[in-house]
Amino acid sequence: MKIFNSLEEVNNIEPTVIALGNFDGVHRGHQEIINRTVKSAEAGGLKSAVFTFSNHTRTLLEKEPTVKNINYPEEKAAIIESMGIDYLFNIPFTPDILGMSPERFIDEILIDKFKIREAYCGFNYHFGYKASGTPEVLMREGMKKGFGIHIQEPFKIDDIVVSSTYIRKLIEEGRMEECAKFMGRLYSIGGEVVVGNKLGRTIGFPTSNIMIDDTMASPSNGVYITYCNYNGVKYPSITNVGVKPTIGTYSKNVETHIFNFDKELYGKNIKVEFVKKTRPEMKFNSVEELSNQIKSDCIAAKAYHREKGML
Repeated sequence: MKIFNSLEEVNNIEPTVIALGNFDGVHRGHQEIINRTVKSAEAGGLKSAVFTFSNHTRTLLEKEPTVKNINYPEEKAAIIESMGIDYLFNIPFTPDILGMSPERFIDEILIDKFKIREAYCGFNYHFGYKASGTPEVLMREGMKKGFGIHIQEPFKIDDIVVSSTYIRKLIEEGRMEECAKFMGRLYSIGGEVVVGNKLGRTIGFPTSNIMIDDTMASPSNGVYITYCNYNGVKYPSITNVGVKPTIGTYSKNVETHIFNFDKELYGKNIKVEFVKKTRPEMKFNSVEELSNQIKSDCIAAKAYHREKGML
């Protein structure tokens, strides 16, 4: 997959079938659009493409953007590539694009730059000045200018429309099993392991700590059954998300204990995949009480992993 990070980089490309959207989360609904794009491009001998913005559109509309990302940029690109896309147009959302009329957006970007022959988008796709461009506008302009438009109706699971907004809600409420069903994979948080307070080591449960990225959606505080990915290997683990109220005042972080693992991970990058929440974060009366609860949490998590053949 070739990635274009600016419009200036896009020159003399082959004609395309394009999936249009933000694709934050690349959830099941997004996957449907991308899969249809790939199949159509293959059938027509064209290049398949995804057009999205590298920054959320609200970064220009809000002084402090409130929408949290579901995927890291590199994770989003990797998922899209795994689906067989040829071109990823990962373009910054700029004031010039913000001010484009829908017709100018279509002419200068979709036609002149991206050589569009067909496009796939969701029923609620908007573009152009004040989001005045709609799928109906695309269809009207396509009929005049020679490209086809396919509009995906709401994609539902259990009669619920799959959307990034709903998935953020599931993440923030710690409903990880439902989240996995709507995303088509486990939600994950990655980052560099930093030095914590090392209390876990002293009570027999050494942990790897990742600081929460404020731009990312994060699960509600609590204990989760997880997998930890390190160096291409997935390990069974248990994770606490929170502020450690029993032992002091700390920033929210992700603290993971990996079962049957003795490697030093400080300074290394790991990815934690969230399976299910087992309890909310609690403040205990003593470190001993906390230790006893952790033992109980680990027994339950090990039983789950053992059932799945991971231990």
